[in-house]
Amino acid sequence: MDAFTPLDEFGFHHRLASTRGPALVMFTSIGCGSCRVWKQLLGAYHAQHPELALFEVDAGHAQALAREFSVFHLPALFLYRDGHFHCALQSEARPEKLRAAILAALAAPAQEAP
Repeated sequence: MDAFTPLDEFGFHHRLASTRGPALVMFTSIGCGSCRVWKQLLGAYHAQHPELALFEVDAGHAQALAREFSVFHLPALFLYRDGHFHCALQSEARPEKLRAAILAALAAPAQEAP
């Protein structure tokens, strides 16, 4: 079963606004090899940390969202908490680095949404 919920322009803001707890949005593309690696990593992470909701946006199909978030490279990760934008997330594609990046980001003040 896929841990990711797909999002597009039509349900993006509404769906995230109604999501409680931490949520990670990953902008991807079908031909993106790094996206596949990250998707596998995040799926495994989610199995151990089911409190983190995972969402996926196909940047090729949701171009307005990609522009809104200034997505220039893939994958691009954005962290939300309790329905509010928190920050763009930067991490190495390793479970321990991902966990540390999420914890550090959630401990810091939220940033302004793009």
